Amino acid sequence: MNKHDYLAQLQVAIEQLHDCAATRLKTVPVHENFQGKTVWKGDVEVFDLHYHQKAKRCYAWSHLDGENDERTGFVVVLEIPPVESAATAVRVQIVKDVKSGKS
Repeated sequence: MNKHDYLAQLQVAIEQLHDCAATRLKTVPVHENFQGKTVWKGDVEVFDLHYHQKAKRCYAWSHLDGENDERTGFVVVLEIPPVESAATAVRVQIVKDVKSGKS
């Protein structure tokens, strides 16, 4: 999948999930380490949100999902404290995944 199609899919996922318009702002590379080991590394897409009740911005990325990585899953994290950047969005999602047993 090319970058343009990927970004379009992320935008649709954000708009459907949060029932608001979204405009892509930029790409931010994030590399999260824990105890000297990489726990997450990738690009996070930053979107401005229009007409959302609680957030003006969100952070989004995709990952392979399913027992055999046969599906693409999307992660969307709203910029609501404690989330204030792409890096904190990734950290919050990692904690959420660990608590739910996904990671």
